[in-house]
Amino acid sequence: MSSNTAKLSFTEKVGYGLGDGASNFFFQTFNVFLLYYYTDIFGLSPAAVGTMFLITKLIDVVTDPVMGMVADRTNTRWGKFRPYLLWMALPYGICGYAMFANPELTESGKLIYAYITYTLMMLAYTAINVPYSALMGVISPVSIERTKVSSYRFFFAFSAGWLIVTFVRPLKDALGGGDEVLGFQLVMAIFAVLSVAFFWICFATTKERVAPPVKQSTNVKADLAALLSNGPWLVLFIAGILTLMSIAVRAGGTMYYFKYFIGDDGAVLFHLLGLDFDRTSVFMSLGTIAMLFGLLFTKWLVTRYEKRTLMIALSLGNVAASIGFFFIPPDMYWTMVLVNCLGSIINGPTPAIVWAMYADSADYGEWKTGRRTTGLVFSGIQFAHKMGLAVGAGLSGYILAWYGFVANEAQTESAMMGIRLMFTIFPGVLAMLGTLAFLFYRLDQNTISRIESELGSSDREGATA
Repeated sequence: MSSNTAKLSFTEKVGYGLGDGASNFFFQTFNVFLLYYYTDIFGLSPAAVGTMFLITKLIDVVTDPVMGMVADRTNTRWGKFRPYLLWMALPYGICGYAMFANPELTESGKLIYAYITYTLMMLAYTAINVPYSALMGVISPVSIERTKVSSYRFFFAFSAGWLIVTFVRPLKDALGGGDEVLGFQLVMAIFAVLSVAFFWICFATTKERVAPPVKQSTNVKADLAALLSNGPWLVLFIAGILTLMSIAVRAGGTMYYFKYFIGDDGAVLFHLLGLDFDRTSVFMSLGTIAMLFGLLFTKWLVTRYEKRTLMIALSLGNVAASIGFFFIPPDMYWTMVLVNCLGSIINGPTPAIVWAMYADSADYGEWKTGRRTTGLVFSGIQFAHKMGLAVGAGLSGYILAWYGFVANEAQTESAMMGIRLMFTIFPGVLAMLGTLAFLFYRLDQNTISRIESELGSSDREGATA
């Protein structure tokens, strides 16, 4: 075995993981707070925001696959994908902050501003996260090493998510002195600086080890044909859309569920480090810690069971926890916390497992067609995720509008039911559909080992500084 197939160092795994920490400072903030921010703070209607989320995805139909193909054709002394972590980190941070700058504008001006800043942020996200995700496909030619580095990735992703769900609410109140607009501005400025720094560290500590076949020609049509003939990838693409729709609907409903159904008025549950923590922050914080705990079981699980089997079993457990929430009365707060933590533990290993499956599908595509299209594979998956998030977030806005939600008012019985369904039943049903998609995934460990062996004997390995 060559040095290129040796175990990855702890430093490189941590460095790669910091990249997803950088992504999640904005990704998780958008999931949990963006719809609430646009409706209850920026003053936009839920339906207008939902429409914006959907319309802007038309741009991603073009930009995501184009970015994947551009990255596949990039050749620098740093590799194909790592350079974008260096080049795009600063625009990414600036665009993320600009979304929360909250300028004084008319109602129509605010909507235009939201369209522009959200679109620019999604373009920056594409330009840095397509290459970042594709980097996992070339960081090692060995599937188990990619699964390990995927675990590190999601440790930092969940850690950043924990910081967000735990500290955004109390930190914005403390920094803004009760002014939510100023509070969000200052919090997002902090996240922007950290994101830039983390991406630059990721660039400096990682290495690309898998190169396309030396005789592979540049052919966009052949690349697209290879991708669309990749059965495992197509399954993951469909599952990704449905799963991220589920995540977006539930995350979008969290703030409304606690503010209006539970009645969380911001009262202090406990005080720590000069910050006040309410029930919403504690609920989300403990759930994220539970996901981190569940993530620890990833290596143990993947060495004993097929990834497909794990995704089906773990996802069904998460579905049960989501739907079960509908039957918990609003005054049983700690029961909610317990059920959420159990579901989060079950769900913890799934992101690391499924991202390792994406890398496996890239190997499968090369093995089947003779073409290595790592950037295109991951850009397609990222488009599926962004589409799922956008459709889910848009659906959340439409659900609120359909059931008669009015921001910062006492809600009608119909509106309250819509909020409850948005947090429990609807995401559970979408997650179930995503789980069913995995029944059609046919890439098992024996096939993966055969692919590794046959590709490893070909001239496909390279190294970059």
